[in-house]
Amino acid sequence: MDEELFFKKLNSLCTSTEVFDFVSSLEAMSDTMASGALQRISEVEVDDSGLKNPEGVLENEVFRALCFQFEFKSSKLSNSGLLNALQALIKLRIDPQSTLMASLLSEGEERLGKGQLTVKNLCALGESLLELEGPSCATLEQIVNHMQEKDIEKWSPREMVTVYKMLQVTVREGEQYQDLLNRMNNVTLTIVSQLSPKFTSVILNSLVVLHQTRAVPLVTALCKHSVKHIPYFTGDELVNVLEAFLYFGHREQIFTEALETHVPKSIFAMHPQTVSKVMQYCCRKMILSKPIFDAVAEGFISDADRFTTDQIAEYIIPFGTLNYLPPSVSSLFRKLETVLHTRFSHFKPHTLLNLLHSCVLIQRYPVNFLPKIFSPYFLQRLQAQPPGLDRIVTSQLTQLFLTVALECPFYEGPKLLPKYQVKAFLTPHSSLDVHLLKRVKTGLLYLLKKRIYFASEVSTPYFYTVDIEIKLDEEGFVLPAAQCEEVHRRIALCVDGQNRFCINSHNLLGEEAIKQRHLQLLGYEVVQIPFFEVESLQNCRKMAEYLHKKIFPHTYELSC
Repeated sequence: MDEELFFKKLNSLCTSTEVFDFVSSLEAMSDTMASGALQRISEVEVDDSGLKNPEGVLENEVFRALCFQFEFKSSKLSNSGLLNALQALIKLRIDPQSTLMASLLSEGEERLGKGQLTVKNLCALGESLLELEGPSCATLEQIVNHMQEKDIEKWSPREMVTVYKMLQVTVREGEQYQDLLNRMNNVTLTIVSQLSPKFTSVILNSLVVLHQTRAVPLVTALCKHSVKHIPYFTGDELVNVLEAFLYFGHREQIFTEALETHVPKSIFAMHPQTVSKVMQYCCRKMILSKPIFDAVAEGFISDADRFTTDQIAEYIIPFGTLNYLPPSVSSLFRKLETVLHTRFSHFKPHTLLNLLHSCVLIQRYPVNFLPKIFSPYFLQRLQAQPPGLDRIVTSQLTQLFLTVALECPFYEGPKLLPKYQVKAFLTPHSSLDVHLLKRVKTGLLYLLKKRIYFASEVSTPYFYTVDIEIKLDEEGFVLPAAQCEEVHRRIALCVDGQNRFCINSHNLLGEEAIKQRHLQLLGYEVVQIPFFEVESLQNCRKMAEYLHKKIFPHTYELSC
């Protein structure tokens, strides 16, 4: 039987028994046909959990005869026969230390040394070595060195992907193989549209591992191409893609929209680690996607008992960071409280602090757990593990303490000792927009005539810094900012630039929302000056008119 007919018949067979019967009916076959038979057996008998019927395959006489032929006639095999058989036997979980595998590997490496392998052969050997020996395999470096001499423009997408994977293992120094990588990146850019979901994910992962920060056109093209594959990525593949978006600082609105379609439909089938990565992506990019967050809340309510403690935190923290309560908020936090009661001691201390701190940002108060958080034992655990009690950690502890004092007057448990309190909160996401502050100050100067009537970036005894403070006496007249007597009202202007809001949204971030809430509880009249209300104001007079209406709607006459 000629090879074309053989492979046509072989590929129609659906069980190893059918393959064995077919092979035993043939009088003779080439090594390419024999290796094809092994590959077909591996395709029909191996699934995610391994070999479905080990005894039925490995003890079969036809299978043993095929293996005998490959073991003792390895030097007479064609390159494709040798390497296809090797790949099939690896998939069938044949012992890597067996004489059969040793014979095939030795023959492959000998031909590699003699320069007898084509690009396709080199990649097949490379794939086998990656499966068998992992990062310690020195032979991979030889293969990469041979590949450097080949014409990259003639490589297939699969060959390109294999070389990226080999480079992940072999590159040890910053610029090693960078010339090869530059050429590969340029050629890959021309074939992006041909890449499958798997290949797209693998290449993006390789670019991250290999720190290809200069390959911006390729990264951009791959990220855009990944949009159409979102419904078809496996969980691990989607995680790789999201990690690449995060690593390269990339964001695509159409990618977010594709996630918004996919996640709600698939939430109960998605692995928790994949959902965690989606939430991490949204949180780091400040993307408040209500369809995603609402679906994730439902997934948490249903399945949180099977999550790891890290996954529990990764699901919940973005709700606080982005200041969002889903429709199922009551059920969501009831479930969280149940999980915390059951598994409190299982959480790493910093993970637990991040989780509870995120809750108070959105007015969910973990009062049942705060006595443990403020206990000397827990604080010692925090201090003993990286990052210890750094400024971010002590800011979170202090804000928990202040929240209890202001918003939970019924709490009677331990307080946070002064030595653990910061003098001023660290707000990593809500730094002051200096350009917007300057515009507001210019408008205030026009309005109040003198600079002495307002102060900027004012430290308070309550850990917060007020962007701009204005003091009024009992009759509503503006006092000099330095005056401390006869102050009847304090107005805190919150000059909120874009960085204090979720992306493409008017939704304040959690750390800014809690600040404004606390300033009000501390007696300030909080006046929000959001960027989207003033960006169209074209001159100083317009800004002054706007500020007059916001700050003094009833008590101040603007004289112009």
